[in-house]
Amino acid sequence: MISKRVLVVVFLANLTSGALIPAAAQQQGGNMTQDRRFISVNRYTPEDDERVLKLYEGLRVADVSDGMDMAGLQDVGLMDPDIKPLWRDVEEFKHVISGLAVTVRYVPTNKRPEKMSAAEFRQWEGRWYREISPEPFVPLLRPGSIIVIDGEQDRDTGSIGSNNSLNWKTKGARGIVTSGGARDTDELIKQKIPLYLKKIGRGIRPGRNEVESVNQPVMCGGVLVRPGDVVVADGDGVIVVPREHAEEVAKAARQILEGDKAGRRKLYQQLGMPLDRTVEP
Repeated sequence: MISKRVLVVVFLANLTSGALIPAAAQQQGGNMTQDRRFISVNRYTPEDDERVLKLYEGLRVADVSDGMDMAGLQDVGLMDPDIKPLWRDVEEFKHVISGLAVTVRYVPTNKRPEKMSAAEFRQWEGRWYREISPEPFVPLLRPGSIIVIDGEQDRDTGSIGSNNSLNWKTKGARGIVTSGGARDTDELIKQKIPLYLKKIGRGIRPGRNEVESVNQPVMCGGVLVRPGDVVVADGDGVIVVPREHAEEVAKAARQILEGDKAGRRKLYQQLGMPLDRTVEP
């Protein structure tokens, strides 16, 4: 009969040798806490981006949603209806955007400053913007970009404002989608910055949030958004098309849009209504 002492010795020997460690962990060198990313991030050329952008010109969220259905992706990519346009333009439809995601995630900070003088506050604020909660996604922006911000837990923080949004526009950004907040909303509306958001956030970033990652997969409005995915937003809300399905979905959505325009154009004529941009070929 094998004694308990022998069994314990054998167990410890197997443990230290890795025999009792799961195979997946052994393949990682036995380190079960090793940092890893499990969702891959693809990089695309400017030429491929331009090709995909053209496929989505003029498409509505409704068309893209139907196209996703036809591709077997029912309800995939439809953001929570709580994420709405800050403003709408039903004459020229300037609030409508389509583009390619550049992602960023902000998380609540666990750092709190002490009370300080005005001069000290300005120095502290500047360091926070530079080092803790900066905007490192700006160099990644190019014509056709849509900034997607995961700020779900950002509380009463306005990571987006009238100044930085204009700067992002100069870099090529077509609009912004966030599960967090924005401030300076009167000016944002006046400046006609297309913005889809969940709430108003009034506080500045310093002392409230930190940047966690840039151009990595994020969650926004209950939807997985990866860098380079297609984002379409209008009065119906926001939808995200996985990049690998972008071509198939756009083709189906275009057929749906053209059929809708043709049908409504006949009804316009029957009712004696002047044609507008929503029904013109």
